[in-house]
Formats: sequence, C-alpha cells, structure tokens
Amino acid sequence: MTRPRALVGLLVVLVAAAGLAGCGSEQGQRLSIATGGSGGVYFVYGGGLAEQIGEHLDGYQATAEVTSASVDNMYLIADGKSDLAFALADTAADAVRGSDTFDGEKVPAQALARLYNNLTQVATVKGKGIASVEDLRGRRVSVGSPGSGTEVIALWVLEAAGLDPDHDIGRQQLGVGESVQAVKDGALDAFFWSGGVPTSAVTDLATSRELVLLPTDQYVGKLKERYGDFYAEIDAGGYEGVDAPVKVVAVPNYLVVNRSMDPELAYRLTKLLFDQKDALVEVHPAARRLELKTAPEVAPLELHPGAKRYYDEQAKT
Repeated sequence: MTRPRALVGLLVVLVAAAGLAGCGSEQGQRLSIATGGSGGVYFVYGGGLAEQIGEHLDGYQATAEVTSASVDNMYLIADGKSDLAFALADTAADAVRGSDTFDGEKVPAQALARLYNNLTQVATVKGKGIASVEDLRGRRVSVGSPGSGTEVIALWVLEAAGLDPDHDIGRQQLGVGESVQAVKDGALDAFFWSGGVPTSAVTDLATSRELVLLPTDQYVGKLKERYGDFYAEIDAGGYEGVDAPVKVVAVPNYLVVNRSMDPELAYRLTKLLFDQKDALVEVHPAARRLELKTAPEVAPLELHPGAKRYYDEQAKT
C-alpha cells in the first residue's frame, strides 16, 4: 500500500497553554503538539498535555494542533513543524523504517512513552444489516481522514477480510466527527475509527442511534504476520447500548519526538507525563493507561535518551 506523501498541514490550532493573554517572548519557548481530529482522543489528550506544559514546565508554553493524525504527525516531526506527536505504533514503525506509506523517507523519530492502546472501532447502526467487516461489501464506508493512522489500519483490516478497499466498498475518507454526522444523515453506512474508548464523537452517535461495533479480532493473526507484532485483541465497550464486549484489534499509541530534541527537555516532558498523570486523567480517561512498566516498551522505535534517563531513574527507586 505505497502512496505518495500525504499533504501535511496544521488545520486548526487549539491554544491550550495556561495564561496566554498578551503572550510574548518572555513566556518562553512554545512547543507544538501534533494530535488528530477534534472528535478524537489525541486532540483531547494533547490539549491536556499542552495545558500541563504551560503550567508546570518552566520556560515553555504549548499548543495542541488539529491534524490528520498519525501519518501526517510523523511527517510534521520529520519536518520540525511539531515538537511532539501522537502516533500509532505501526505507523511510527513504518516512519522510522521509511517503509510502506513513507516510501523510503525515514523519519528521525524516537519515543518518550507508550501511552495507551487505540481500538480499531468499526461502527454502524442497527437496521443496516451489517454484522461483520465482510458485510461492508457494496456499502458506503469511511476509512478515516487522509494521512491518518485510522486510514492505514482500515485498509489493512479490509484487505485481511478479503475486501478490496478500492472496488468492494463505496470508499470515503472522513474524520470521525464527519463520519458520525454522515451516518446520522443516511449518507454513510459504516466507518472505521482507531482511537481510545470512549471517543466523544462515537459516544454522540451511540446516544442518538443504536450503535453497532463490528468485531475485528479475527484479523489480528494476519496483521501480525504481514505488518509486525504490534497488534492485540481487546474487548471494546464503553458506549451506551453496547452491552456485550466486542473483540477488536488494538494498536499501541506512542508519544514521539524528533531524535534531535534536547535530552534535558525530553527528560522533563517524560517526567511531566507521570507527575501530572492525575490531571491528564481528568481530561481523558485514556491517560490512566500510562504505566511505568509499559511506557518504555516502544519497539521497534528507540526511546529518546532523555526519556530513557527518566525510566532508568525510576527503576532504581
């Protein structure tokens, strides 16, 4: 699935740092955090992180940027247009290797932490006669925004299910918020979304329609065999009307930086994630998944030396 480089751009800026009225150079250096669409967890989590940086990291303020998510975020890190970025593990791995979507362009990225798992949510509503990914044949389906990790995993899951994304579905490329609205309007039958649970846009659909989540766990083996050992199966729930667990593909999320980041800054940012974990959990429950035991597990990426210093210190205490 080699494609030309995505068109990279920062679509909207959320100023999430504290005390920005009349901001100037005396407030210190500004960090840019590449997140995702405004209806997703990356955006909310990133906004919370930007606020904590502004409040607790002396000499720095931060902004959380709306982007198309993982693929674009890795290009933003490569170009130095963003200082930190959220990215799916499989997309980040492709980026540092220069493989698949990145078509030979290796991104000099390292990770600060493994944050939480993204769940591959394939959503529709009752009455559509859709109970499996195979049932999407001939249907109008959004595979996520162009340049997003959702798009990457959606195409791979469709292929694992024996469907050609270019011919077997009415393929659309919408963000999660746009997808939800299109389902409500009857313009879309189903959509893929790779994100934390709950995602606010999907919650909105569940409260206005009878939400159906499709199982995807049966494709984990094929995904591991073809793309790497990133994938797991996890029970999804957490939405109104979804009473029984649904087994879906899970992919870890990493917080990544350019390898050129100053080690002291990387150390302070990693420490901030843990010191302000409770505040981040208040912003979104996905932050609860950050754990000292698993955060350094970012293979095949390398830990940034500043982050490694933090974890080494914690291991000695």
